[in-house]
Amino acid sequence: MHEMEKKDLEKKMREWEEKVLKKVVERFGERRETFTTSYGNEKKVLYTPLDIGDLDYLEELGFPGTYPFTRGVQPNMYRGKLWTMRQYAGFGTAEESNKRYRYLLAQGQTGLSVAFDLPTQIGYDSDHPMAEGEVGRVGVAIDSLEDMEILFNNIPLDKVSTSMTINSTAAILLAMYIAIAEKQGIPMGKLRGTIQNDILKEYIARGTYIFPPEPSMKIITDIFEFCSRNMPKWNTISVSGYHMREAGATAVQEVAFTFADGIAYVEAAIKAGLDPNVFGERISFFFAAHNDFFEEIAKFRCARRLWARIMKERFSVTNEKAMRMRFHTQTGGSTLTAQQPLNNIVRVTLQALAAVLGGTQSLHTNAYDEALALPTEESATIALRTQQIIAYESGVADTVDPLGGSYYIEHLTNEMEQKVEEYLKKIDEMGGMIRAIELGYPQREIHESAYRQQQAMEKGEKIVVGVNKFVVEEEKRYTNILKVDPELESRQKQRLKELRSRRDSTMVMHTLKELKEAAKTQKNLMPYILEAVKAYATIGEITDVLREVYGEYTETGFY
Repeated sequence: MHEMEKKDLEKKMREWEEKVLKKVVERFGERRETFTTSYGNEKKVLYTPLDIGDLDYLEELGFPGTYPFTRGVQPNMYRGKLWTMRQYAGFGTAEESNKRYRYLLAQGQTGLSVAFDLPTQIGYDSDHPMAEGEVGRVGVAIDSLEDMEILFNNIPLDKVSTSMTINSTAAILLAMYIAIAEKQGIPMGKLRGTIQNDILKEYIARGTYIFPPEPSMKIITDIFEFCSRNMPKWNTISVSGYHMREAGATAVQEVAFTFADGIAYVEAAIKAGLDPNVFGERISFFFAAHNDFFEEIAKFRCARRLWARIMKERFSVTNEKAMRMRFHTQTGGSTLTAQQPLNNIVRVTLQALAAVLGGTQSLHTNAYDEALALPTEESATIALRTQQIIAYESGVADTVDPLGGSYYIEHLTNEMEQKVEEYLKKIDEMGGMIRAIELGYPQREIHESAYRQQQAMEKGEKIVVGVNKFVVEEEKRYTNILKVDPELESRQKQRLKELRSRRDSTMVMHTLKELKEAAKTQKNLMPYILEAVKAYATIGEITDVLREVYGEYTETGFY
C-alpha cells in the first residue's frame, strides 16, 4: 500500500469510527466489555489493510508447496488428496480393538491411530501391581508381540498408514510393529505411519515418562537414526502441542512450547551426528483444534511459516522437504461437555473445519460422548462422518487456503508468530527447553493459563453452552455408553501367563542381557529391542532392563 493510500485509509477509518461506529456503540452497547484472543490480546471490531502493514506476499505468504509454506505444504492441497481421516481408537484387549479398526476402515477411515492403555504407556505388564484397575481402560493393552499380532490381524500394513500415540515405550512398540510387518512379508522400508515419541511434553503436561530426560533423548535419537537408515516413509516423531493445549495452554503457548521441544530434538539429533536435511523430512507435529475458529486457522498458518524459518535460518537446512511442517490435528477433548453431550457434535464440526481450513495433513474428530466414556461404535461413526461431510459436501477442500488474504486472518497469523517468537527467545535465554522444563517454566505458564480460563468460565466471562449458560434440567441419561468388561483384565493376565510358559525363556533372557549391555554404551538400542521383541520379551521386561541402567525420573515440585 502506497503511503498516500495508507493516509487516506487511516483518515476514512477515523471518520467511520467517530461518525458511524461510536454512535451505534453508545446507543446499543456491545455484548462484552472486551473481546480477547486465548492469549490475551484484544480483538478489534474491524480489520483493514492497515492491520497487516506492508505485507510482502512472496516473503510472508508465498505459494502453496513452496517456502515459507504459509498457505500449505502441497501445491494443490486437498484437490489432489484429502487429509488422512485417522480416528484415534483402542480399548480393552487386542481382539476388541482389532474389531473396531476393521469397522472404521470399512466405514471409510483412511488411516489407523492406536490408543494404548496406561500400563503399556509407562512400561508395565498387565499383571504388574501398578497396572491394577488400568488394563485396557483408556486404550488397548499390549504386553507382547503376540498382542500386536492380534491387534493388526487381517489388516495389511502395506496398505494403511498407522499412527501410534506412544512416548516412553515408543521404541518397543515400533519394534513390535516392524516384527508383525515382517510376519506379513512386508519389509520395514515400506511401512508408513508415525510414532508420537515426544517425551519432553510428557514432563510438561502429561506425565507418562519413565526415564530421566538425558537417556530418553538418547533413545529418541536412536529411533531417528534407525528409521533414517531403514524406514524412509516413517515419521519418527510427532512433536505434540495437543496435550499442552488440553492442559490449559493458550494457542500461542501450544505452538511456542511445541516448537521449543522440536528445536531440542533437532539439536539432539545433530549432536548425535544426524543430518537435519534427512531426518527433518520425517518430523511431524500434533496440534489441537479448539473453539475460536479464526484463531485456530491462523495458528496453523503461523506455525507452518515459523517452523520453515526455524529449519532454514536456525539449522541451515537447504532441503525444502525438511522445512515443511506436516501435522496431525485432533479436535479439543477438553472442550467437550458431559452436559447436553449432543452439543459436542457442533463443537467438533467447527474445530474440524478450522483444522481443514488451516491445512492439516490428518485429522481425528472426537466423538460426542467422550466426556462420558470411550466412544461407542455409533458415536465413532458420527465423528468420522463429520470429516467426510466436510470433505465431500462443504466445498472447503476445493481451493487452497481459502481464507488467505483475509485482513483478520493475516493479522492474527502475524500477531501469533510474533508472540511465539517471544516465548522461544525467552526459552533460549534460559538455556533451551530441557533446562526450562527443569526450572518448571512451561509447566507454570500452562497452569496459570488454565487457572485464568477456569476463572473466566466461573465468572461467566467465558460462555460454555449447557454448562454456565443455556443450562437445562436433563431428564435423559446417556446409558448407551461404552463399558469395558471388568473380566478383561483377568483374561489379559491369563494370556500373558500362557505366553511366558510356552516361549523360549533362554532366548528371552539372552536378548534382554544383550539389550542391557548395549544400554550401558552409546550403541543404537533399536536392533537390540527388535530382537527382544521377536523373542516375545514383554514390554515390562524390556522396560525394566532399561530402568536398571537409566533409572526413573521423579518430578520436582515447582509450586
